[in-house]
Amino acid sequence: QVQLVESGGGLVQAGGSLRLSCAASGRTVSSSAMSWFRQAPGKEREFVAGMGWTGGTSYKDSVKGRFTISRDNAKNTVYLQMNSLKSEDTAVYYCAARTGGLRFEINGYDYWGQGTQVTVSS
Repeated sequence: QVQLVESGGGLVQAGGSLRLSCAASGRTVSSSAMSWFRQAPGKEREFVAGMGWTGGTSYKDSVKGRFTISRDNAKNTVYLQMNSLKSEDTAVYYCAARTGGLRFEINGYDYWGQGTQVTVSS
């Protein structure tokens, strides 16, 4: 049984930083495509950042240079370091995993975490 558990969300002022964690069980992050999505109130869930099993990464344009996705294979955990946060980054952030290559659409993922709230105050 695959489980993804996010943590690290919270309330932060604009310009601040947060690091989200996604601890995986039942599946190894090094053999999966792992991504972060987010969903703001009244909006659709969107791709934010992803890492393929080869280690290649991809980012939404608006977070490039501010967010960094990484993984720790020993801890079987994926991280999203978020710097220079803006009010428009406020959303529930979800971790997702799939077999195969990195995908950007929601229905391309087999497993999802429960989400963690990130609120950026201006």
